[in-house]
Amino acid sequence: MQISIVIPAHNEAAFLKDCLDSFVVQTQRPDEVILVDDNSTDNTFAIASGFSQTHDWIKVVQRQSTDKHVPGKKVVDAFNFGLQHASDYNLIGKFDADIILPPNYFEEILNRFQANWKLGMCSGLLYIKKGNDWVYENIADKSHIRGPIKLYHKACFDKIGGLRPGVGWDTVDVLLAQYHDFETLVVPELHVKHLRPTGHGYSTKNYQTKGEAMYKMRYSIVLTKIAALKMAWQAKNPSLYFLALIGYFKAFFQRRSRYVSKAEGKFIRSYRWKGIWSKLV
Repeated sequence: MQISIVIPAHNEAAFLKDCLDSFVVQTQRPDEVILVDDNSTDNTFAIASGFSQTHDWIKVVQRQSTDKHVPGKKVVDAFNFGLQHASDYNLIGKFDADIILPPNYFEEILNRFQANWKLGMCSGLLYIKKGNDWVYENIADKSHIRGPIKLYHKACFDKIGGLRPGVGWDTVDVLLAQYHDFETLVVPELHVKHLRPTGHGYSTKNYQTKGEAMYKMRYSIVLTKIAALKMAWQAKNPSLYFLALIGYFKAFFQRRSRYVSKAEGKFIRSYRWKGIWSKLV
């Protein structure tokens, strides 16, 4: 299986060397890594270029974009830009530049894909540093494949129509994979170090877009309230509940375009309710 990885990077000089070092020492390295320097103003391009000069399977491309932090859309647009430069692949990955992979990461993941022809997405788990320890980044269930370490089988990636350019892209992709009868798998023993915790630099407006994403995934208002409450509880910030609802209703009254069809939305709502009831029973 040919593995192509795209890494969108905007001002990631503080983390990029450690990240790419972890790719270089893989027991089963990807066939290519495409680093997208997304309008960086630090040494991101210089660091990535140094790796590309030493390792011919690491490519660097530059993209002109806004300096504005646009959660979801900016990173997906950069990923899609990098994808245009990809060679033929069986597995396509969207990885962040602020992670450190264990040395056997791709070897273990590749084994899972080769053993299961229905597997559409696979990943390890993200851990963040607290004090002297690395602990699970507890903002999602351990069965969820997180945004910084997405790896898709091409058949699955094509079937779901690629990534949606906005907040929620890393949830709707999993749901659509399951809608199209692909399996998703998290390998719990693969601990990936996440050097910058999720949500760093988020603003009030950014959290409203999470509610907008729930609208775009065709969540009902009840499901949206439950999801918003969970988000606020995990962040220990009650205001996030109300911000998410504001975003949902703004999108509703403005009739924003959806991420999914009505049939897909019906499946997503049913799937979410099954998950909720399974935890209550």
